[in-house]
Amino acid sequence: MRNPVVAPRASKGSGPYSQGILAGGFVFVSGQGPLHPETGEIIGESIEEQADLTLQNIEHIVEAAGSSLDDVVKVTVYLADMSDFDQFNEVYKRYFSAPMPARTCVQAGLDNILVEIDAIALVSNNG
Repeated sequence: MRNPVVAPRASKGSGPYSQGILAGGFVFVSGQGPLHPETGEIIGESIEEQADLTLQNIEHIVEAAGSSLDDVVKVTVYLADMSDFDQFNEVYKRYFSAPMPARTCVQAGLDNILVEIDAIALVSNNG
């Protein structure tokens, strides 16, 4: 069984998908970007600003699922430009602690944003 996660404090995005899905003891967070939760507008011009809001959106979704960033086991990061990798990592390290989640980072053609991130987190009590 799969159940949607609704996180009012996170960006709702624009497309036919759920912010997250609870299934099998995990929450699967859809790709999130630097979108303002209320307006849906892209926020920030630098990779640091965009990464910060993107990770906040992920944090709100995993928390709405009854989990936390400490329970994230896998992250996939899509950067518009791999030259932003070091600056992105500085922001990323403020959100996650050891042991760090397994991670993949690739360069991708993104639609007017510098970063998109999806995540999988363990949830101990999902319905």
